[in-house]
Amino acid sequence: MKPMLNLVHTFTDLTQGEVGIHGGKGASLITMTGAGMPVPPGFVITIGAFDEFRDVSGLSRLIEQVLGDLDENDVAAVDAASARIRSALEEATIPAAVRGQIDDAYAALMRRIGTETPVAVRSSATAEDLPDASFAGQQDTYLWISGAESVNEHVRRCWASLYTSRAITYRRANKIDEFGLSMAVVVQKMVNARAAGVAMTLDPATGDRSKVVIDASYGLGEPVVSGTVTPDNTVLDKITFAIVRQSVGEKARELVPRGGRLVERDVEADRRSVPCLSSDDVRRVAELAKRAEKHYRVPQDIEWAIDDDLPDGENLVLLQARPETVHGAQPLTASVPQAASTSGFSLGSITASLTRVSA
Repeated sequence: MKPMLNLVHTFTDLTQGEVGIHGGKGASLITMTGAGMPVPPGFVITIGAFDEFRDVSGLSRLIEQVLGDLDENDVAAVDAASARIRSALEEATIPAAVRGQIDDAYAALMRRIGTETPVAVRSSATAEDLPDASFAGQQDTYLWISGAESVNEHVRRCWASLYTSRAITYRRANKIDEFGLSMAVVVQKMVNARAAGVAMTLDPATGDRSKVVIDASYGLGEPVVSGTVTPDNTVLDKITFAIVRQSVGEKARELVPRGGRLVERDVEADRRSVPCLSSDDVRRVAELAKRAEKHYRVPQDIEWAIDDDLPDGENLVLLQARPETVHGAQPLTASVPQAASTSGFSLGSITASLTRVSA
C-alpha cells in the first residue's frame, strides 16, 4: 500500500499557498499568513483529500454519469442532478486515513489556541476568483462549529457544495471544465467579532483607485457580505486616510455568539444610529486593506473583523483577501497611488450557510 500523502497544511506550514492545492481561499490565507498579516490560525484540507474521498467512495464515477450530458438550461434536471450528487457526498464515509489527518490537525489547532474554540469551516474551490469569472456565493461556509465529529460533517457539506445547482449552471454557461474541478476546505478559528465587514482598495462604484471603501456592521461580517443589513459606509483617501465621506447605516441586525451558538438578533435602537467603528478603527482597516494591495499588487477586496478576544491594538484580523474583479483587473502601476502598508474580503463574496438561530 502506498503511503498517504500529507493532505492537510496549517497556515504556517508554507509561506505561499497554491490554488491548485489549497483552493482560492486556502491559498490566500496561507500566503497572507506567510506575509505576516494578522490572520486567525487554521489549516487547509487540500484538494488531495477530496480527490481521495471521491475516488475511494466511487463518487467520481457517479458525478461523471450524472453530469455527462446534462442540459444546463433544464432547471429541473439540474436541480435533480445537484440533489443526487450532494446527497451522495454528504452521506459517504471519509476514508480513515484522510479522517485521521483532519482530526490530528483539528486537535493541534485546539492545543495552539489553548482551549476548545469554535471554528469556521469554509469551502475553497480550485475554480474560484478567476480573472474573468466570479464564483461568489456558490459554495458554502459554516460558522461556529465545535468538535471533530462536527468539523468532519461540515467538511463533507463543503465538498458537496461544489455541486450546487447554481454552481453547475454557472460553470456550464461559462464553459468551465466540470471534470477538472476540486475542492479544498479551510478550518479556521472563529473570531468573536465586535464589528466586521469588507473593504476595497478602490471605489467599487467608479473604479477610483485613489480611495479605500469600507462597509462595517456589528457582530460577524456575514450579514454585510450577504446584504441583509445596511452597513456603515466610509470612503477614505488611500494616501492620507482622511475620510472623504461617511454614512451611518441602519445596522438593524447582528450575528453574535451566545451560549455556544450563533444568534441573529435585533440591534438596539441607540446603537443603530452611531458608527460601529471608531475613527482609529476605520484608519486601521484602511491600512490593512492597503497592505494586502501592496503585497498582491492588484486592488483587493478584503474581509476583516475586530476580535474582542484579542487586546486593543491587536484585535483587527484579516479573514480573506481576494482581487477586486470588476475594476481591478489591471495590475498596479507607479501612477496608481499605493500606500505604505495593510489587508481583506469581498462584497457579496460568499453566501454563508450559517449554523445559527434567530432571536
